[in-house]
Order: sequence, then C-alpha cells, then structure tokens
Amino acid sequence: MSIPTVERRRFKVGKYDIIAHPIPNSAHMLRYTVFVGAKRIGATVSVPTESDCRFLEKPPIVPPLKIFSSYRPGRPKKGSRPPAAAETAHPTREALPLDVSLGGISATTDR
Repeated sequence: MSIPTVERRRFKVGKYDIIAHPIPNSAHMLRYTVFVGAKRIGATVSVPTESDCRFLEKPPIVPPLKIFSSYRPGRPKKGSRPPAAAETAHPTREALPLDVSLGGISATTDR
C-alpha cells in the first residue's frame, strides 16, 4: 500500500515564478519555492500571494536591537539594606499645646 502524494507544480504570480514541491513524508503538503528571475528569494508552506513574494524579495527594515540591561529602577538589589530614614522627608509629630484651638476641637491630655 503506497501513500498518495501530490504532484510537483509550477506557476507564476506576477513577475515571480513559484515551484511547488511535495514535502517529504507528507501526503498532501507542498513547499512553495519563490524565484524572481533565476534567483531563489525564499520559500513558504502556504500558497504565496504577490504581496508575500514582495515581502520575501524586499523585507522591511528592522531597527537594531537594544542592549539588554539588568538595571531595574525602583527595585533594590538582593541583599541590600533598606535606605536610611530621612529626617526631612517625615518630620516628627509634636504634641500641640493645650491652649491651641483647632476650630472647635478641644485638645485632650491622653494619647
């Protein structure tokens, strides 16, 4: 019993020549090799459109990669001590004198 396979095909899409080869060990899958002139510019597994062929011929410009940095602002490193408490950031609370009135709120002596 032999496995039926698809035949090799050749066709054109615009100015691009496409040759469809059967993928080894596959009964129905094809690899579409794209040529422009006599130069191979790429291959796909799905039937390529003219837009796909143009993309293979002239892919878009990819910006350069940014160097990976392990610095994460706002997060302390492992094993570092917590920052010293700054006196200017949080002033200490002082008890109000008993004769100061806060708009009808009377001061209490117990705290």
